[in-house]
Amino acid sequence: MRASAVAVPLVLCFARPHGAVAQQLYRVSWWDAASIAVAGGLAVIPTAAGLPSGPPPCAPCDPATLSDFDRVALNTFSSSAATTSNFLLIGVTAGSAAALLEGADPKRARGDVAVFGNALTWTLATTEWLKVAVHRSRPVLYTADAPAAASSPENRKSFPSGHASLAFAAATSYLVMSGRHRLRHRARNAALLYAGALGVCALRVAAGKHFPTDVIGGAALGSGVGWLVATIHPTEP
Repeated sequence: MRASAVAVPLVLCFARPHGAVAQQLYRVSWWDAASIAVAGGLAVIPTAAGLPSGPPPCAPCDPATLSDFDRVALNTFSSSAATTSNFLLIGVTAGSAAALLEGADPKRARGDVAVFGNALTWTLATTEWLKVAVHRSRPVLYTADAPAAASSPENRKSFPSGHASLAFAAATSYLVMSGRHRLRHRARNAALLYAGALGVCALRVAAGKHFPTDVIGGAALGSGVGWLVATIHPTEP
């Protein structure tokens, strides 16, 4: 997930698709590639450094300390849901990019990919460092499997959900950019992308990877970064 969110936008930033002329083109410079590279580097530091360090505060933790809303994440730990969430996330991000680039001329395509790449990589970087700052225990640490899972730093990175943040960043970026370009079928495509993003959230909870509040936080974060990047990125005069 981390590698694709960094590498794909960086490679595509100077690709040359073909298509029709669009409106309100985004400006592209080498700063876009540098920004994507910096965000990608920041995103991988926590995992490379084994952050957060140290043991979890409890293993197992007491489910009674959770709200009824979050406790539903302890009812199922589906490996198939986890796998499906991965594929659905790929579908949402790839679908967002494909919908943006359909019929795009080379100049618009480069601008859209630069903005889309920045939205995804900065969402990922922000998510990873927020996970370290919050270091919330994942649902598995509230079960009998907690002693075996306690040694992995990943199991202390529950909030926010990275899958949810990336899915909503992709969908929101598409929503803003397609509106600027007045793309055909943008309302239909946005509805489908947001439905897919909601599906990613539901599957992460069903997989026992996150609490409901984790995916809500991820959705809010991804939507915010996706909207901000697509809104403030410089456009052609």
